[in-house]
Amino acid sequence: MSTTQMLKGIIDGCLLAIIKNKEVYGYELAEKLGDYGFESFSEGTIYPLLMRMQKEELVSSTLKKSTAGPKRKYYSLTTKGELELKNFVERWATLQNNVNRVLDYESDKKFTKGDEMIEK
Repeated sequence: MSTTQMLKGIIDGCLLAIIKNKEVYGYELAEKLGDYGFESFSEGTIYPLLMRMQKEELVSSTLKKSTAGPKRKYYSLTTKGELELKNFVERWATLQNNVNRVLDYESDKKFTKGDEMIEK
C-alpha cells in the first residue's frame, strides 16, 4: 500500500487543522504541509480538496489583495468545518490507538486489554 493511499481522508483533517489557526491560501497550505513532512502535496493536489470542502460547507473563502500579483483566495473554517475537525480528531485518536495496539501486539510487545497488561 502506498503512502498516498494511506493519506486519503487523513489529509482533509490536516488541512482543516491548519485552516483552523488562521486564514490561508492554497500555496501557503502546500508550504505548511511540506513543513510537516508532507512534501508530495502541491497546490494542484490541494485546490480540488479545497473546492470539495467548500462545496461541503466546511470552509469558506474570500478574495484578498496580494502584495505580489493577483488577488488570492483565502480559506477559513466554517462552523460545520470546526465540527468536522473535532470529529476527525476523535476518529483519528481512536484509529491511531487501535493501529498502535495491533502493531504492538503483533510485534511481540506488551499491550493492554481493558485494565490488564498482557504479554504475548
